[in-house]
Amino acid sequence: MGAGILGIGKYIPERVLTNFDLEKMMDTSDEWIKTRTGIEERRIADDNTDTSDMAYYAAKEAIKNAGITAKDLDLILVATVTPDQPFPSVSCMLQDRLGANHVPAMDISAACSGFMYGMITAKQFIDTKTYTNILIVGVEKLSKITDWNDRGTAVLFGDAAAAAVMGPVSDDKGILSFELGSDGSGGKYLYQEGSKLVMNGREVFKFAVRQMGESAVHVVEKAGLTKEDIDYLIPHQANIRIMEASRQRLDIPEEKLIKTVHKFGNTSASSIPLALAVNVENGKIKDGDVLVLVGFGGGLTWGAVALRWGK
Repeated sequence: MGAGILGIGKYIPERVLTNFDLEKMMDTSDEWIKTRTGIEERRIADDNTDTSDMAYYAAKEAIKNAGITAKDLDLILVATVTPDQPFPSVSCMLQDRLGANHVPAMDISAACSGFMYGMITAKQFIDTKTYTNILIVGVEKLSKITDWNDRGTAVLFGDAAAAAVMGPVSDDKGILSFELGSDGSGGKYLYQEGSKLVMNGREVFKFAVRQMGESAVHVVEKAGLTKEDIDYLIPHQANIRIMEASRQRLDIPEEKLIKTVHKFGNTSASSIPLALAVNVENGKIKDGDVLVLVGFGGGLTWGAVALRWGK
């Protein structure tokens, strides 16, 4: 048996913040934002909706989609850098709210790579037959740490949650290969200071273009695949230029690049599973498709997975 995704879910806040809305808030323009990032709009959670709320809504949908109940869960992993508070963890709050018995629960802090870290952690427990059903949630309320006076970062981020239940799948499905890494020396390029997110966009861009491309190539090679085997590339939805660079490094056609950045912006840990959930729901991703998931984030961190979709 392999370790794969049994069900998936998402939560997207109702409020849409467009580039035209941002034009009224700061010195920027729709054209400037679209040209440099590919983003047209993003979602912002209201004051009464916190990270744990979004995680709960996405988790409920994933559990239902997997055909199990919360009481069937063996472990809960939540990837986030914007928890409701430092502790208790979002995962513990989620365990209680779901009524998931007394299963272990922990948060993972790897920024935009968090969901990759969660998937690969879950795989180890599934492969060793320690746990059967593992809930992984990528969730961020980045609006609460966005500096709305910094036009270089304020235009980038949005709020969202996406979740997956992982468990045993047939041996030709699920995770085929993976890669994780970190470079703490680059932590100074993307960090939270006080209550605000700070980013050196030029340095993060250079790192992301190099590392996402390399990691994507590595997991394809580790899985014994060729570029022709890849049905879709699902990169972290940070910036269309970084995403395009990853696609070009893999040398696959443009139609194989999954894009949701224009609708949701950069939603950090929820970015990759959100793009996956949207395209599973709309029927684009089908049983047996080979997917390459790759992300990078603050830390600096990175992670990639080659996955054959299905149970």
